[in-house]
Amino acid sequence: MTTRQVTKTHLTSFPAPAQLATVTDLTPQEAQAVTEAVNPLIADAFALYVKTKNFHWHLAGSHFRDYHLLFDEQAEAILASIDIMAERLRRIGGTTIRSISHIGQLQTIADDNDDFVPAGEMVKRLVEDNGHIAKMLRKAIEVCDRHRDSATSNALQEILDETERRKWFLFEVMQGVKNTD
Repeated sequence: MTTRQVTKTHLTSFPAPAQLATVTDLTPQEAQAVTEAVNPLIADAFALYVKTKNFHWHLAGSHFRDYHLLFDEQAEAILASIDIMAERLRRIGGTTIRSISHIGQLQTIADDNDDFVPAGEMVKRLVEDNGHIAKMLRKAIEVCDRHRDSATSNALQEILDETERRKWFLFEVMQGVKNTD
């Protein structure tokens, strides 16, 4: 039995190998700027998806059913956003996430490996993480707009709206909730 040793190497997303280099009217510099702005968003979406599912699976307390369903609904929306962003990068000649280690290299949302997180604290952490993603989305939209990629900008604007909706729902849930809930 052989074991594969894992080493962290920086994976590039641009330029794409010739077989994956989709032709676009964007300059290579424009496509690279967009690719480099969006890939960390994809990594963070994966991280937030896992965190949201973690909280969905490990929830306890008086609001179990409501939070369980809310977290599941939000996780599915986050997962759906990943494919939209990744396929946009492929359309402009970039590449995207290849592995869990690639996600780890790019993510800016912290993993959550706590043995137990009270429900109210789960909601608080998800509000903060969704707020962080909203800020990153706004910055990436600016990059897309500066580099003539209105289609990616428009897609990110839709994802921003969904992110702000998640944050709003979580914020409203937090009103009057104790961290020990």
